[in-house]
Amino acid sequence: MLSLAVVCAVGLAFVASAQIEGNVRPSNAPRISGRFEPDSIGIGDRFTYSIEVEKDLVQTVIFPNFAASAGEQFELIEDVPVDTLERDGRRLKLRKSFRLAAFQEGVQRILPQVMYADKNIIDTLYGEDTLSLLVTTFEIDSTSHSIFDIKPQKTLPFRFGEISGYLMWSLVALVVLAIGLYVAYRIMRHYGKSLSDIFHPAPPMPPHEEAFRALERLYVLRLCQHDKHKLYYSTLTDILRRYIAARFEVGAMEMTSDEIIAAMREVELPKKAAMDMADVLRAADLVKFAKAIPESEENEASYQAVWDFVELTKPVEEQPTEEE
Repeated sequence: MLSLAVVCAVGLAFVASAQIEGNVRPSNAPRISGRFEPDSIGIGDRFTYSIEVEKDLVQTVIFPNFAASAGEQFELIEDVPVDTLERDGRRLKLRKSFRLAAFQEGVQRILPQVMYADKNIIDTLYGEDTLSLLVTTFEIDSTSHSIFDIKPQKTLPFRFGEISGYLMWSLVALVVLAIGLYVAYRIMRHYGKSLSDIFHPAPPMPPHEEAFRALERLYVLRLCQHDKHKLYYSTLTDILRRYIAARFEVGAMEMTSDEIIAAMREVELPKKAAMDMADVLRAADLVKFAKAIPESEENEASYQAVWDFVELTKPVEEQPTEEE
């Protein structure tokens, strides 16, 4: 009987020692700690919950998703990024903070924890101490207070100083506006204009003047000197087409070259103007569709032909008679 009791005692001691060894944290495991700042607040107030971890450089810890794990105790206001507090060789000290608000009265408790991964180990590590947060509220006894009616707004006498500043700046703005209008009036009167001309659209430019200005802009571009023959002839014929459409009311923008030549036979034109128009349109078709590369003299001749066509067909201004 004595030997049996001894064996049982030894067995229980072995089991107890094994359980104690199983709960002992490995010496190289990260150390977890936490704190509340402050640790006592009023209901609805904000506070900071921080988790600090001391670990080896190669060890991996995952901080909790506090928005999902807090339940109804707290409300997450701000998730502060992880901060490195210090580094000593291979040892790191990290801090993860959360800005929270508490809406439940009483003592709220949290045990700091993180997920730990090292080689083939994935475990949850807890802090050594449970944190406590005291959430208090104020009790209001409405029976001990008297209820009074809302006082009406007190009528105060009007004072000029309340609007004097606005009147002064308004007067300054009016003076500046008047000076600006007077200067604009004098400038426009110098050029034979009036203030009413600002609100009237400018009259449309005569077709021949618009064509001459477009030709001058095309000449400045020097497209042929940069081997842009197709763009040069496309722009040149567009100027010619727009002039024909505006001057003779022919839908030249939607017509082919042959259709334009046929339609312009019904219009009384100088013989040279009709020949110049046909030559330019056919030369442009060769460049645009047959990829012909004309000589520089031909480019200048086509440009001059369009200019002469506009010059020969523009409206003739009536000269006043001697009596007039």
